[in-house]
Amino acid sequence: MPIITYISPEDKEYKVEAAIGDTLMQIAVDNDVDGIDADCGGACACATCHIIIPTKFRTAAGIADEDESALLDFLDNRIAGSRLSCQIIMNEDLDGMAVKIPELD
Repeated sequence: MPIITYISPEDKEYKVEAAIGDTLMQIAVDNDVDGIDADCGGACACATCHIIIPTKFRTAAGIADEDESALLDFLDNRIAGSRLSCQIIMNEDLDGMAVKIPELD
C-alpha cells in the first residue's frame, strides 16, 4: 500500500498507509494527524486542511480548481504548493510524498 508522510506544524512526522482513491484529508483524519482539522468534512469550504505539496509531486497532485484556489487566497500563509488536502485524491504517483502542514491562520 502507498505511504504518505504528513509533517505537522510542530515537525512531528506521521508516516501512514494511504488507500488509493481516498482524499489526503481523509487519510490524515483517519490517522489522527495533528494540524488537519477538516472542519467542513471535506466539502472545500474552510481551508483547515491546508497542506504544502513538494515540487516533485505537484503534477501528480493536480491543480487547484477555482473554488479551492479562492479559499487558498484567504490564507495569509499560502505559498507555492499550497493545496487543500480534501481536494487531492490519493493515487500511485503520490506514493512516498511528504507534505508539510502549515500552522493555521
